[in-house]
Amino acid sequence: MSTSRTATAALGVALGARVPALLWGAPGTGKSSVVRALADAQGWPCQVVIASIREPSDFAGLPVVAGDGVRFAPPSWARELAEAGRGVLFLDEISTAPPAVQAALLRVVLERTVGDLVLPADVVVVAAANPPELAADGWDLSAPLANRFCHLDWSVDATDIATGLAAGFPRPDAPRPGPAWEAGRTRARADVAAFLLLRPSLVSAPPTERSLAGRAWPSPRTWEMAATLLAAARGAGAHPDVLAALLIGCVGPGAGLELVTWLSDLDLPDPEALLADPASFELPERGDQVYAALTAVAAAVAARATPERWAAGWQVLGVAARTVPDVAALAARILVRCRPEGATAPPEAGLLLPLLIQAGIAGDEPGAG
Repeated sequence: MSTSRTATAALGVALGARVPALLWGAPGTGKSSVVRALADAQGWPCQVVIASIREPSDFAGLPVVAGDGVRFAPPSWARELAEAGRGVLFLDEISTAPPAVQAALLRVVLERTVGDLVLPADVVVVAAANPPELAADGWDLSAPLANRFCHLDWSVDATDIATGLAAGFPRPDAPRPGPAWEAGRTRARADVAAFLLLRPSLVSAPPTERSLAGRAWPSPRTWEMAATLLAAARGAGAHPDVLAALLIGCVGPGAGLELVTWLSDLDLPDPEALLADPASFELPERGDQVYAALTAVAAAVAARATPERWAAGWQVLGVAARTVPDVAALAARILVRCRPEGATAPPEAGLLLPLLIQAGIAGDEPGAG
């Protein structure tokens, strides 16, 4: 896929998952147009705010005396998005916003809060920026603000531009997560958690070079974003290039490429197949594969916990408990916390009970707090 098509598809997934995204590209390459087109394709209003010409009060709210106190009044664009109930807040030229404005944007991007107004959950923040060498009087993006976005590189393909000039530019076609994509979020979080247990030094790795702090880098916040986008990309059936762009856009090229490679090399059984036939589970050779497989099964149970599925999950964990009890106990934490009403502890749970009690997760039996 071309870079622009990959970025467009990745942006579509991010919009569907309600994850803030930031397009990096040269001026005049169509970043604003694709954002507006994607919003229009979903029937969403798109409010364009050029960050470089705004004051901090345009995002933190204008102080207004009200009775014995002060309230922070939101601007008109925020009120219009709130009234619509959904839409895209497009922050253009964000890299040319002065530091005080960037500081005011922190709550807007992360919490969708403008002054005293909290925007609806279906309002998505998208931003665009030019690389520092192409920005007019630009600043480096601050590390706290950069760490709130999924960063996507944007460039144009000569063939796409030539075809568009000759035959007209088509409406951007981007995959959207299906209505049930959030059901896969628990498994995606488990996959990311398994990777971080393997690579704990990547949990939080702020860049040492100031120039890199304004792009994607690993932190607990961005790993959570990566897990959300992993679930959304799977739910959208996104191309592997799109998934890679999303994960790298959250945690940076080093950690992102490691995660992409690790995910492609897992080769795990379908957790639903294991729940249907727990006896078919064969313990993988690698420890990270064992943990990933067990947490995937536990996550599948947590997503739809019934007494039968809960018992089947314990049977799968029981296979591992006899060989690698410590690993099985990590996944058992999920089962303990999602015990359905009326479920009784199966025999396999007893194999892990001492470890769970020692960790303070279970009382006299799994599920007891």
